[in-house]
Amino acid sequence: MKKNNLIRFAQSLVLLPVMTMSLSLGSIHNIETSRNALVQKVNIEAGGTFALNQAIDPKAGLNTQILKARAEAIDAYFAERNMPLAGTGMKMAKEADTNDIDWRLLPAIAVRESTGGKFDCKKVENNPFGWGSCKISFNSTEEAIETVARNLGGNNPNTSHHYDNKTIKQILRAYNPPSIVPRYAEQVMAIMNAIGDTEIIPGISTSSSDLSVQKA
Repeated sequence: MKKNNLIRFAQSLVLLPVMTMSLSLGSIHNIETSRNALVQKVNIEAGGTFALNQAIDPKAGLNTQILKARAEAIDAYFAERNMPLAGTGMKMAKEADTNDIDWRLLPAIAVRESTGGKFDCKKVENNPFGWGSCKISFNSTEEAIETVARNLGGNNPNTSHHYDNKTIKQILRAYNPPSIVPRYAEQVMAIMNAIGDTEIIPGISTSSSDLSVQKA
């Protein structure tokens, strides 16, 4: 009897470490498996969030909508008055944005100078802005828009001292001084107000008539 008990006791000492080791290894395996599953879950969720953030960019979408709204407002003003420059709204809006000037400035100058392209400079081509006292020709209306926008934005080193860091009224008075055309700046600014509000937001009516501010 004592011998059998001794044998059983000895067997228990052998089996116990084996069982303990098996449980330990099993627990470690389970923990590792759970950890891996958790990491995968986090990665998947993070990846999905990252992809979602890439797909939805409210700021970029809003900018596109505003640009389109500005272009449509410009084209609508031209079209309602049967002006040849209808259809150039997007080009004007983009160049205004690129050169950091009020989006209404280019079309308003074109209206004041040539009635929106009806009466372009006679001796040169594609110059509806009267740029260079109607002595400068352009290969296209698009090139004229780019050139005038770049200069009014202060991005031409040769003319930046006239236009850079100036208010709209100061820009217009440099473009056509009061000594040459009295109230030119006021006339263009009135056209700007007729084209649309300073801050145009699709679906929201925002009124602003204060043009004596830094370039939009």
